[in-house]
Amino acid sequence: MENKKELRGWLDDLKLDHPLVIAGPCSAETEEQVLRIAHELKDTDVNYYRAGIWKPRTRPGMFEGVGALGLKWLQKVKDETGMKTATEVANAAHVKLALEHDVDLLWIGARSTVSPFIVQEIADALQGTDKIILVKNPVNPDLPLWLGAIERLATANIKKLGVIHRGFSTYEKTKYRNNPEWQLAIELQTKFPDLPIINDPSHITGKRDMIFDVSQTALDLNFDGLMIETHFDPDNAWSDASQQVTPKVLIQIMKDLKIKKESDPEADYNKQLDNLRAQIDIVDNQIIDLLGKRMKAADSIGALKKQKNVAVLQSKRWNEILGKMVLEGESKGLSEEFVLKMFKAIHQESINHQEKIING
Repeated sequence: MENKKELRGWLDDLKLDHPLVIAGPCSAETEEQVLRIAHELKDTDVNYYRAGIWKPRTRPGMFEGVGALGLKWLQKVKDETGMKTATEVANAAHVKLALEHDVDLLWIGARSTVSPFIVQEIADALQGTDKIILVKNPVNPDLPLWLGAIERLATANIKKLGVIHRGFSTYEKTKYRNNPEWQLAIELQTKFPDLPIINDPSHITGKRDMIFDVSQTALDLNFDGLMIETHFDPDNAWSDASQQVTPKVLIQIMKDLKIKKESDPEADYNKQLDNLRAQIDIVDNQIIDLLGKRMKAADSIGALKKQKNVAVLQSKRWNEILGKMVLEGESKGLSEEFVLKMFKAIHQESINHQEKIING
């Protein structure tokens, strides 16, 4: 698949003066709930009303959605509010039902994107559709797999395509529900700058109080829009309660987000500068996170040395590390002087941690 300006056609046709916004409950629970949230989001910046009809849950016994009945509720949303609708599909049967109920935007979930078989089944069912089809990143950080799903849909003559960045699962616990791995989304943007990319801060964070910051980072990285889960009573939602916000909070988030004005004569320069600075901020945070992990390993080494009554400083190993890192640094365009200063500082901090453990 090649990058083409036409990829942005469906988004440009909306003629929005703000980022695209897809919002609504994680799950359609009752007709009353679906309609109440829709009416509270009517006449706001929300462009598509989302609701999960079929919910792929991690373990059995959890609420897995109301099924096709919820599609009738989405039709009522369109009739009563005029809002366009959106939902997730995971197989050909879902596609058939969603199209029969005139859902305007469909997305393929992270668990489905990991399987080329599932994506192909969905692509075949959608062959030639004029609906908007978005693909969430796969659960694991695999860019070729993500792009492969888009290519399967493009091959099925689907013109209105885009992606949703919802973060990636990790075994190690972090402050995020799904680690954003921003650099992977940035690489996708670099390969396909005209492919619309939507950020899903709800699934990245898993916590409603982090949604604003992640949304702002996404906009600073030139994302085209946001998908934010919204419920009038989030704490009592039937699924993903902790990551949903009220319509009132969503409206405030949209007001507070800083969006660059295209009319500014310096807009292109500022846009590029903000994008690059956002990338630096992301990498800086990753550096701090990695240094924290390194010092935890140093603490464990200190405990082991204390147990075996071994000296903290191991000169031979330290010299081996330093030599190796200088060569690695040179391959990345880093000067020997910088690498030596940086690793001497890291080494000293590691010694401090070990001595604290041994003398503690």
